[in-house]
Amino acid sequence: MCGISGIISSNTITKKLLNSIQNLEYRGYDSCGMAIINSHGPVIRKNIGHVADVAEKELFLSMDGYVGIAHTRWATHGGVTPANAHPHANCDGSIAVVHNGIISNYLDLKQTLIKKRHHFISETDSEVIPHLIEEYRKGGMPLESAFSAALKELEGSFAVAMVAYEEPGRIFCAKHESPLIIGLGNNENYLGSDFNAFIEYTKDAVVMDDGEYAIISNEGYAIKRIGDGSPVLKKVMQIEWDAEMSKKGGFPHYMLKEIYEQPETVNKALAISQEAIISLARGLVDSRRAFLTGVGTTFYAAQIGQYYLASEAGLSIPAISSDEFLESTPAGEGDFVLAVSQSGETYDTLRVLREAKNRKAKTAAIVNVIGSTMARLVDTTVMQGSGPEICVISTKAALAQMVILIRTAIEAGIITGKLTPADRKAKLKQLETLPGLISDFLNEHSAFVHNLAKRQAHHHNWLYLGRGKYYPIALEAALKVKEVAYLHTEGMPAGFLKHGTIALIDEKLKCLVFVPTEKEHELYKMTMSSIEEIKARGGSVVAIHSSRAFAKSPLLDDQLLLPSAPPLVMPLVALVASQLLSYFFATTLGRNVDKPRALAKSVTVA
Repeated sequence: MCGISGIISSNTITKKLLNSIQNLEYRGYDSCGMAIINSHGPVIRKNIGHVADVAEKELFLSMDGYVGIAHTRWATHGGVTPANAHPHANCDGSIAVVHNGIISNYLDLKQTLIKKRHHFISETDSEVIPHLIEEYRKGGMPLESAFSAALKELEGSFAVAMVAYEEPGRIFCAKHESPLIIGLGNNENYLGSDFNAFIEYTKDAVVMDDGEYAIISNEGYAIKRIGDGSPVLKKVMQIEWDAEMSKKGGFPHYMLKEIYEQPETVNKALAISQEAIISLARGLVDSRRAFLTGVGTTFYAAQIGQYYLASEAGLSIPAISSDEFLESTPAGEGDFVLAVSQSGETYDTLRVLREAKNRKAKTAAIVNVIGSTMARLVDTTVMQGSGPEICVISTKAALAQMVILIRTAIEAGIITGKLTPADRKAKLKQLETLPGLISDFLNEHSAFVHNLAKRQAHHHNWLYLGRGKYYPIALEAALKVKEVAYLHTEGMPAGFLKHGTIALIDEKLKCLVFVPTEKEHELYKMTMSSIEEIKARGGSVVAIHSSRAFAKSPLLDDQLLLPSAPPLVMPLVALVASQLLSYFFATTLGRNVDKPRALAKSVTVA
């Protein structure tokens, strides 16, 4: 939800700390700030705006010191104001704290502290933390004990980092239901919400677990349990990502770079071991009941899995949005819950998995971040290996998840007997054509997509329609337009149109229709029927399709012609086309592509 960074070194850390929060800005960019320890105590500078603008305005690079913490914010409690930006301090300014998550009991804590003459300057829940620590210090507790005691009073979720004037050679940090990772260097150690905070400086990392706090110096670290202060031993892990993977590589935006990385992303998804895929398929087939879950884009990826599991394996496995899962689906013993998450830290999905495990259901997850909370929580994890996705808008990670779910459906088809080994071989061969199809489309058709966007971007109301496997594609494509271009776009099944929504059809409403291949005879005919319904009521149709014959139809007001592809993979080719269209909608309208308003990469709060 927000980005935390910390560095402690034997050398000055200002430039590295600034670079670190710039690398985390996709996690939040309403405001930012830094606290660096010097001879006068923690010097705090912060303001609203993007990191580069605030750094220039507040003269971040003129700060000097060997220990510091920094934060880039996506507002939850309190508006976007300089006072609400992090870091937050105690009354005398001797303690500085940054925090991700939500402290659910902060109002009670705040009122108690106000009665004890603490003065608050922000509307945030986070500010109670330095004041709590200060209150315990007043009682004579050493700083570490005061930090630990304050943590025990917090309810909700938190990743916290603290520096203090009285112990200038240490960073204190803690984690509960919000990610926090320690990076290990040479006479220099790091702290971050994710690996991007320090991946340029080290690939050695230690992932903190819930209920733990750590004390970091430039020479080492110690991790302890919040409950009793007992030491915790951790394995040092190697980060596989390359720092260059987090750079734009000559593209104007990360979103465009990540769209163009999708052929390689698909190849990585296809290279995941068959044993890992079979483990997911076995879980789905052998359970009493099975469920797919995710939220937002990952929910639509799960829906793709639902359709392919039906067509390839004959299985009826519902996809349920994780924000509604617990209210509708009491998964329990004998059941299997397969979750999809890019960050592995998504609050709603973690909530589902924890409850499922409490009820003795088996759990699994497809995730992109090694060492994430979800990857360590579930019984079975498939790491998708898509590499860092810096743009807030997910493209390559979502596509990889869909490919993994299609592979899972094919293996499930073998287990259920719906597919033969020869069928599996043929379908996997079709999947292997996908990277080349995407590459050809991006290299040969991007100008057509750009021109279509320039012709259509001035329309502010859209219906995105699809049938069968193209229905979740329509939903995901519509979400992309909402997220990055801020156009009102509703995705729905094309057959749903005539059950009420058709009343909206007029010359002001644009309809984008995902048309199946002609080989999908019944689905193709039904989609054509929906197009004719729109035209009969004076509506305007833009089609994404691959039919050379249909390209000449008078039913079309505009179109994007796709390369020919097998029906198994055509929905994914159409998805990539729609991603590129949403990107060009956004650039045509002058939107902030990589940092859309009001959004953050990983939603780790309720």
